[in-house]
Amino acid sequence: MGLSNVLIVVLNSLTLVLSIPIIVVGARHSDSDCYRFLQKPVVVLGVFVLLMSILGIVGAACKNRCLLWIYLVIMFLLILLLFIFTIFAFVVTNKKAGEIVGNKGYKEYRLGDYSTWMRRQLSKASNWDKIQECLDEAKFCSDLAKDYPVSEYPTYDNFIEAKISPIQSGCCIPPSACNCTYVNATYWSPCADTTTSTDCGTYSTDMSKLCYGCDSCKAGVLEGITSDWRKIAVVNIAMLVLLIIVYSVGCCAFRNAKTGGRGGKPFV
Repeated sequence: MGLSNVLIVVLNSLTLVLSIPIIVVGARHSDSDCYRFLQKPVVVLGVFVLLMSILGIVGAACKNRCLLWIYLVIMFLLILLLFIFTIFAFVVTNKKAGEIVGNKGYKEYRLGDYSTWMRRQLSKASNWDKIQECLDEAKFCSDLAKDYPVSEYPTYDNFIEAKISPIQSGCCIPPSACNCTYVNATYWSPCADTTTSTDCGTYSTDMSKLCYGCDSCKAGVLEGITSDWRKIAVVNIAMLVLLIIVYSVGCCAFRNAKTGGRGGKPFV
């Protein structure tokens, strides 16, 4: 097996390994289950890279010209797709979201801080009611009540030091601007100011409703999505550099398969 073929096997082994975290992030079981409609493209991309890597390894190891030709075509399309997706991911997640209000240990999120595309996709998800049901079934707010019991956090000043997730911040408690009175982590007395924002009037002390219908809840969900996408975009940059190198070597491997590895003019 020629040097270029050996390099193809080694480099595709690396891309195969890199595809695993992409698939894991896209398919992981957690809050992402509630917005899987935006995670599917990530899973598809990871599986695509995985299959392409296997095709490259087999084609190079067996010096199969047909497989290598298919591999190079797919590789070119993948590089183009990955480049577009990476740029797109950075564009739709470029806004900084979340503000620490006062001396809070957690942030509050606003729906308007996220890209228009992200907000539109969220509203298209089977429908927002299903996402709310999913969030309720995932017990984010129930877990918040267990993690921060009133026995240990008896006052608002104690609770504001809590390190809670974006979804818990947006979906389980009312925004601070509503001036609701803290009773416990998931129960706040009716808000004194219901005109500051629609969220103030939407928040309910009913554990099955809380702030699931609030814009702040949607913002909390989007914060989880954008966080995942940023991580994937960073991995994609490393993947792009590697794929371009692999593609160049793959052209040489294709040339070797054509000539039987007996030499000839350099591939250009």
